Amino acid sequence: MSRNFLHRGYNKIARIFGRADAKRQNFPVLEGHPAAQESAEVALKTHGTVKDKRLFKEFRIYRWNPDRPNRKPFLQSYHVDLSNCGPMVLDALQKIKAENDSSLSYRRSCREGICGSCAMNIDGTNTVACLRPIEEDTSIPTVITPLPHMFVIKDLVVDLTNFYQQYKSIEPWLKTNKPPKEGREYRQSRADRKKLDGLYECILCACCSTSCPSYWWNPEEFIGPAALLHAYRWISDSRDEYTEERLQALTEDQRRLYRCRAIKNCTENCPKSLDPADAIHKMKTKHLLSQPMEMVESM
Repeated sequence: MSRNFLHRGYNKIARIFGRADAKRQNFPVLEGHPAAQESAEVALKTHGTVKDKRLFKEFRIYRWNPDRPNRKPFLQSYHVDLSNCGPMVLDALQKIKAENDSSLSYRRSCREGICGSCAMNIDGTNTVACLRPIEEDTSIPTVITPLPHMFVIKDLVVDLTNFYQQYKSIEPWLKTNKPPKEGREYRQSRADRKKLDGLYECILCACCSTSCPSYWWNPEEFIGPAALLHAYRWISDSRDEYTEERLQALTEDQRRLYRCRAIKNCTENCPKSLDPADAIHKMKTKHLLSQPMEMVESM
């Protein structure tokens, strides 16, 4: 963790003085996505270190089987040869499942950081395994556990039923009172479209919500950063005509929105470099400005 912290600090200072890593020029498609940019740099560096060596890395993976309920969860060690393994943690999991233990269970699909399926906790950080580079230091094991404070179905697979129900509750679709002009599509200006940047990219991986203490304590009442980020995405959409109704639905029970304590774990853990905490803050501000002063003072 300290290694990554120093790496990020160096890159920030290097950018200030115009001395950013040369490798950064290799990823122009990641411009504006610092988390993905950093992961790509680390993956490239690790690959260059191990490609000509036979290095084994230990992975300690959380195991629990519902068919054996009397056996407590435990960490099982696997040793992976990095010289013939892909650069990401998901590559290591795929290799372990294919060559060592076919009973290992985890979710995965796109392997491109788009679907959010492979979300898990890796070395204490919630992230998606397909975007998390393998740590090159082979003297330190990589510890992989399920997303925290969630019911485990098996191994690294958690129950996301409540999470998806909360997402459904914010009605994540365009709501209007009239059909589009010419009956074709709802248009918006480029400026209005720009307002959705940083909101629509959420992949519903649940990394933010499962890193939030407020969500840990009140998962039945507080709908979490992911759902609130999507709620603000539709509230910010110039084509949507139910802004007031959406805000009212979120604040009739104030615990749905105002349980957020601005801890900002959600922003820190987002693998897509989004800022749910900022979206929640703006939504609170928008709601408070629409209320009479007497009501605001009583909140």
